[in-house]
Amino acid sequence: MNPMTVGLGALIVAYGCYTAYARVKAPHQFHKLDAMKKFWEESAGVAIHFVGYTVVPIVVGIAMIVAGMNGLSIIDVMKA
Repeated sequence: MNPMTVGLGALIVAYGCYTAYARVKAPHQFHKLDAMKKFWEESAGVAIHFVGYTVVPIVVGIAMIVAGMNGLSIIDVMKA
């Protein structure tokens, strides 16, 4: 097990979960969301923002946790 990779993965997952929570409780915190809505219209802007700031961090974080549990370091994960 590589604790640095697992810890970083956990932080990234926590960030993704925070953005999901904040999107419901305090949507005014997302200043980039307003710009994305203006540029790509309402539904596409929301979808792109959701994927980029919620889904991707959660998926990447989970992948890092799994890699760290299998003994890979952050450097090994970035090379793959």
